Amino acid sequence: VSVGDGIARVYGLNEIQAGEMVEFASGVKGIALNLENENVGIVVFGSDTAIKEGDLVKRTGSIVDVPAGKAMLGRVVDALGVPIDGKGALSNHERRRVDVKAPGIIERKSVHEPMQTGLKAVNSLVPIGRGQRELIIGDRQTGKTAIAIDTILNQKQMNERGTSESETLYCVYVAIGQKRSTVAQLVQILPEANALEYSILVAATASDPAPLQFLAPYSGCAMGEYFRDNGMHALIIYDDLSKQAVAYRQMSLLLRRPPGREAFPGDVFYLHSRLLERAAKRSDQTGAGSSTALPVIETQAGDVSAYIPTNVIPITDGQICLETELFYRGIRPAINVGLSVSRVGSAAQLKAMKQVRGSSKLELAQYREVAAFAQFGSDLDAATQALPNRGARLTEVPKQPQYSPLPIEKQIVVIYAA
Repeated sequence: VSVGDGIARVYGLNEIQAGEMVEFASGVKGIALNLENENVGIVVFGSDTAIKEGDLVKRTGSIVDVPAGKAMLGRVVDALGVPIDGKGALSNHERRRVDVKAPGIIERKSVHEPMQTGLKAVNSLVPIGRGQRELIIGDRQTGKTAIAIDTILNQKQMNERGTSESETLYCVYVAIGQKRSTVAQLVQILPEANALEYSILVAATASDPAPLQFLAPYSGCAMGEYFRDNGMHALIIYDDLSKQAVAYRQMSLLLRRPPGREAFPGDVFYLHSRLLERAAKRSDQTGAGSSTALPVIETQAGDVSAYIPTNVIPITDGQICLETELFYRGIRPAINVGLSVSRVGSAAQLKAMKQVRGSSKLELAQYREVAAFAQFGSDLDAATQALPNRGARLTEVPKQPQYSPLPIEKQIVVIYAA
């Protein structure tokens, strides 16, 4: 009937399902999102210039699905699972639905195995377990992606130590709305560290249509769930979900859905909750697999109380807060220890790390409190002076250069020495 801005309105598709794929005469695919009395609102995956009024639209009869399996490892694909790395078509893979229900309560188990990131600051102060959802939140250029990539690189040594297949951690990195140069840089870094062989890259770059940016996290999640449901372990990084929310807002407004706060649609919370709830540690009866999620959210001028951050923080099991000020002071990774928290806590920590980290978080908090006063008075008594001195040393411990994750035993020694 009408087409424009990546939205097509189609008459006559009476039996269509919500979320079903359709194909236009030009070969372009789309997904049916709005089922109305008069017509169906379809978002187009690709350019809508080849679509015109009066064209024939076919139902495919299938809900959107993507390829999954070990054949995907080492590949770079788009949001629909089509390879974009020039290495040819995918072989022997299965297909999985993009949007499935999260595992129920009975099928889950509490998080208890550590997921090593290779970063001293994270492993000691905000430990992450397999099956956890840990939000990485901060302004632009504070090193959010760096933490995620270091975690992928660290799995190289962890996977080599693993005695069985069930200990290997496979990584899925979903790039949403990023520059192509950023994705290309990542495609260069991972093979140099031999990390691409256990990773899948899903890329929906800034130049891709909004529907693909909206779909990419679900596609990456479906690829990671293959490992989770087959008794293996997956780590899925969504970089970043603020851009997915913006893409979803664009689609919703064009589909004429009523806008809410900050012009986001009313179901933007459900958009993220149904995605992140799929990260789980499965019970022993269902194979004991896990999928860990590291969603990334970009804040504006450190405003953690904006709409999207306040939505995602309660969905996740803790957050790593990064701050521009710390970054510029040379504390990298620029983690604000006071605001960062892991709600799984020491359940996902090695016993040795639990013992050596001791009260370092408390001491850092006390140091920050005293440091403010220490600027005013020079005549502090010896006991008070000892705190800033120790705190300054403790602040140096978590510093670490990019792309150089440390083995866990070295981290324990360094933190013990501190």
